[in-house]
Amino acid sequence: MVKEAHDVKVAVIGGSGLYHLEHLEVIEEVNPETPWGFPSDKIIISRLPSGDKIAFLARHGRGHYLSPTEVPVQANIAALKSLGVEAILAFSAVGSLREEIPPCDFVLPDQLIDRTKGLRPSTYFGNGLVAHAGFADPFHKGIADLVYKHRDAMKDYTLHRDKTAVCMEGPAFSTRAESHMYRSWGADIINMSALPESKLAREAEIAYQMVCMSTDYDCWRVEEEAVTVETVMQNMKTNSLNAKALLEAVLPDLVQAVDEDTLEPKLKGSMKFAGMTAKEKRNPETVAKLEFLLPGYFA
Repeated sequence: MVKEAHDVKVAVIGGSGLYHLEHLEVIEEVNPETPWGFPSDKIIISRLPSGDKIAFLARHGRGHYLSPTEVPVQANIAALKSLGVEAILAFSAVGSLREEIPPCDFVLPDQLIDRTKGLRPSTYFGNGLVAHAGFADPFHKGIADLVYKHRDAMKDYTLHRDKTAVCMEGPAFSTRAESHMYRSWGADIINMSALPESKLAREAEIAYQMVCMSTDYDCWRVEEEAVTVETVMQNMKTNSLNAKALLEAVLPDLVQAVDEDTLEPKLKGSMKFAGMTAKEKRNPETVAKLEFLLPGYFA
């Protein structure tokens, strides 16, 4: 399987309500085949006013036809990596578990609790090649710092940071008991997309930060109606406008930081010595697939 060189170093993954970027010159749409299949949708490569290229991928597909469990996350991350992507800014609709995060505020989480149910392939390893990625800090502080600098782009709304996200399986929303449990754990927001996306990006040595867009108060607030799709959709319109304004401000700086290699922490090479399996015991098929993602590491 041959990779196509596109030299696109920054990608945006759009979540619910963010299916395209406006006011950018579209160069082409590509659909790279990976050893894990094709991505959720064609990847749109656009040019910023600076001339730099970025990639955009709709996580659920344009038209939102993939549930959180059905998103081909392995293929999505591998496809972006094959284009040259080194940093991902991922957007996601979330429910708020805290009074101080009202609908239409945004959040930069720094921690993550996994409440998925093993239905989603969550690693590139296994099947004859064992490796362990460091994941103590699941999001990228350098990207978060850069995004937070541009918080004024979100007019009339607040960008919070250093919060804990819960990723649940879905597609149903939480029960009230679950919502209260997550609050007791110290969680601040809840979504259905942060995992395994962030974990696979780490294995691929891509700097990854999620920007969470609050749409509702989940169902813990007894004085309010429990979350519904109608509520979420109404707030998505405001969130989409704010996401695009934030991206317009952030993307030139993010591209520059990646070009100049100033983002910290650095992830390149972090998986090179993560393998545990003796060379003679490695499954050749798994090694061949990983050559697409991390060439020269395990062959």
